[in-house]
Amino acid sequence: MDWNLQFWQSEGKTFPQRFYHWIDILDPLLLLKPTKEIERSRALLLTSGPDITESLQNEEIKAAGKLSLGIVCVCFSFKASVNPVTGNIIPTIFRPPAFLPVTAPLAFSIILSHKGAKQAFCCQALFHACTGGFNLANGSLTEDTKEFPVKQMLLSTGAVLYCAFVGALPHYIMTRYKVQNPSMQLFLKKILPGPLTAILCAFNVLVIRGRESENGIEIMDSKGSIVGVSQNAGEKAVRETALSRALLFGTAVCIPDVVLDYVKRTNVLRRNLFVLGPLRAVMMISILGLMIPVSFSWIPQLGTIQRSLIEPQIISSTEETEFFYSRGI
Repeated sequence: MDWNLQFWQSEGKTFPQRFYHWIDILDPLLLLKPTKEIERSRALLLTSGPDITESLQNEEIKAAGKLSLGIVCVCFSFKASVNPVTGNIIPTIFRPPAFLPVTAPLAFSIILSHKGAKQAFCCQALFHACTGGFNLANGSLTEDTKEFPVKQMLLSTGAVLYCAFVGALPHYIMTRYKVQNPSMQLFLKKILPGPLTAILCAFNVLVIRGRESENGIEIMDSKGSIVGVSQNAGEKAVRETALSRALLFGTAVCIPDVVLDYVKRTNVLRRNLFVLGPLRAVMMISILGLMIPVSFSWIPQLGTIQRSLIEPQIISSTEETEFFYSRGI
């Protein structure tokens, strides 16, 4: 089993544990780690021994990672930069520590009041293209699905354009038909964006990581040995990730509008409405900053699937009752 997955198996059994580790993994300073240091961290971890708990307490391994202030930081640099299934180094812009700095301004841009549908469409397209790239880079791919086929490229491009079109639709309706009805304005501006963004982000994951559902992902026994490639496990991994992404962005879009709608009615800001824009941006970034580790920690990185849900041709060769898989991010 990959060291990354061993770490989550040992140190990520509960939500508080996973949340604590994700807080460290999402440190933007890890983006400054050069490729050579990441490779050095990988080599260090591969020679650290089978017992993760002992490795984290080994003074010799800690000393070998002086540049990262000990083994803990080396581990986080590794987990934040390398796909645990393929072993490939993830492009900097799609690494977990870059998720907040990159997506926060894009997420804020999709909820702004644009002058026209074209601007709204462009902002939506950039947002879904960025999140789609993150979904692809951090997926759970097998050896047979590392390459990006033309079919999947077309499906992914279509998914991004579709999400951008549907996401910009409320702006188009508002500008094209010059909606003046207060109830319709409330629905299109305040009520619809949150659930719509959540659905589109989940759809983005389902399509762009569709190869995992179609071709399956590797599953392992309790000893970490790969026993086969399961489509059912792939569907479960993609579905869980889609739900976590819907929770993340749906919450980030909904809460600022609900709070600001209440704040507008107070006497404090009734005469200072110009601060609502900056306040909305600060609230969205703050909520995203909190919800990213929550959504990543909500479902374990090392997923489990019962024997009854695995394909017969796989379980026929083993007596295991529970199997493990890398869910991806």
